[in-house]
Amino acid sequence: MGRRPGVTADSNDDVLNGVRVLVVEDEAAISMLLEDMLLDFGCAVVGPAARLSSALEMAAQETFEVAILDVNVAGEPIYPVAEAIAKRDLPLVFSTGYGGAGIREPFRDRPVVQKPFSQAELKRTLIGAIRAARA
Repeated sequence: MGRRPGVTADSNDDVLNGVRVLVVEDEAAISMLLEDMLLDFGCAVVGPAARLSSALEMAAQETFEVAILDVNVAGEPIYPVAEAIAKRDLPLVFSTGYGGAGIREPFRDRPVVQKPFSQAELKRTLIGAIRAARA
């Protein structure tokens, strides 16, 4: 796979390299898939957290540049974790089987990947979230 003409070296390929990503996902199969995709992008995985309590702890204490949050973690809404991340001015991406319509205010403007998502879709969404946060 060669580079597309007109694409600079700082194109999408380098944005995620070395980025620490907090993963909050309660389904083991999806969590492992996410980890594999993130490692393919050159990211470092923080977590994953499969429970709200551990996710809250990680959101407050861990070092990461962006988070991927399952909207419903073991039957509990993820919004307390999203609020903790927002207070740190860090970007986040919601992961849900229900699409963006199910996201509560004030997080409706945050990016969403709808399960099942492709590796390309995840990469595009993460890059968009990181670039928007850096702008």
